[in-house]
Amino acid sequence: MPELPEVEITRRGLEPHLVGLRIEAAVVRHAGLRHPVPETLNQTLSGLTLRSIERRGKYLLLDCGAGWLILHLGMSGSLRILPAATPPQKHDHFDLVLESGQCMRLRDPRRFGAVLWTTAPPQRHPLLARLGIEPLTAAFDGGFLYAASRGRQTAIKLFLMDGHIVVGIGNIYANEALFDAAISPKTAAGKIGAARYAKLAESVKETLKRAIAAGGSTLRDFVDSAGSPGYFQQQYRVYGRTGLPCPRCGTAIRQIRQGQRSTFYCPGCQK
Repeated sequence: MPELPEVEITRRGLEPHLVGLRIEAAVVRHAGLRHPVPETLNQTLSGLTLRSIERRGKYLLLDCGAGWLILHLGMSGSLRILPAATPPQKHDHFDLVLESGQCMRLRDPRRFGAVLWTTAPPQRHPLLARLGIEPLTAAFDGGFLYAASRGRQTAIKLFLMDGHIVVGIGNIYANEALFDAAISPKTAAGKIGAARYAKLAESVKETLKRAIAAGGSTLRDFVDSAGSPGYFQQQYRVYGRTGLPCPRCGTAIRQIRQGQRSTFYCPGCQK
């Protein structure tokens, strides 16, 4: 599933092709995504000019002046910039056609993505209203994590992946950040002290920044707006490395299940 790094990479790739351009049309080939695409979207968007493209968690927010287009890539979606005349393929469900002769095309094989419209501030939309803090902001630090975790018995990995607390830290990046901070993914969030949370906040930010610099992770479907895969998977230190030696202490990497997801960690140096 595309997480914060992949969505941010997509945003950066789309921005120079979208901002300042007028929308010619919105082409909906399949409205039955996870949230139904509005039937009147073409009439709504035609003639509007794209002012900016922002990110909130794993959502992309396109400011169209009269309202906001809210996009989500779901589990397998990607957004590409293509010539508008490019024939659509089976899983190409939505095009935003631009005056430049190009289009932004949503490909979503599993149809878990979203293309929504709102005239209210997008932060008030039900899908965004309860999202947690952004991890790449100054407000996300050890003090925030320490305060938010008091009294919680939830395992720290599941705590990090709770989008109501902090957004965008998916399974891969939670595994890698906890390894960097030398914290066991099984430790109860409420039992971690302030100093270790300061290190963990730094590790989360560094892990996400390295992933963005590497183009994100491509394990199955993700490509950026130019169709290029990410390469962060080549830098994994624990994720997917069951039985291989820890790059820090040499202990074999162990795999367990937490919250129906695979967790990878080093039992030797993550305490």
